[in-house]
Amino acid sequence: MTRFVLIQTSHPGNVGSAARAMKVMGFSELVLVRPRYADVLTQQDAISMASSANDILESARIVETLEEALDGVTFACATAMTPRDFGPPLREPRSLFTELAASEHKLGLVFGCERFGMSNEDVYRCHAVLSIPTHPDYGSLNLAQAVQLLAYDWRQALGGFAVTARTPDPKLADVQAVKGMLDHLQASLESIGYLDPQVPRKLMPRLTQLFNRVQLSLDEVHIFRGIARAMVEPVGPKSKPDSED
Repeated sequence: MTRFVLIQTSHPGNVGSAARAMKVMGFSELVLVRPRYADVLTQQDAISMASSANDILESARIVETLEEALDGVTFACATAMTPRDFGPPLREPRSLFTELAASEHKLGLVFGCERFGMSNEDVYRCHAVLSIPTHPDYGSLNLAQAVQLLAYDWRQALGGFAVTARTPDPKLADVQAVKGMLDHLQASLESIGYLDPQVPRKLMPRLTQLFNRVQLSLDEVHIFRGIARAMVEPVGPKSKPDSED
């Protein structure tokens, strides 16, 4: 199990966006600690930004303290941009997540408010501080962006999701289909005078190598045969649109 904890969140839209970021990575447990608005989970901005992740908002809990939010969590990770001289070790997410994925821990990912981040006291309650590697000149992340990045890295550490193809792979043309297309193309090139059969200059072997490299699909073979056909068809006068009375 994985729990996402947002402390003193200011903007309802960020809560909705965080819920959406969680859901696309397959997580559902959200706890808010003293959000700015008590009704944040039902505000329109939160619902709109959740974008069909409303079930995450509906099941979310609001508590008064981080201690309550972490009840049952066995390993808590703070997210803090400002380094502390004292406190839990600073870790890069992917390396730590790889270690945690092999354990039986219930993970808690803790995010501070948009304006002030996490207090020292809240950071000290955690087992590690996660630092998302960013450009050294600008490391400011929106709350929902940080949730998305860590949710993705944690899901990957847990094994990720299989990538499903949106469209079926094209059916590749076999050797005979490609040869038939090349024969058709050769005849058309000779017909328009581009290819001299007496001095072929290895044009067709070069085209054969080209098409073999790209591994044409059957649909692509049909396209090239259509082009070859159009090359030799007589071009008639273009029909004019009927004039309006």
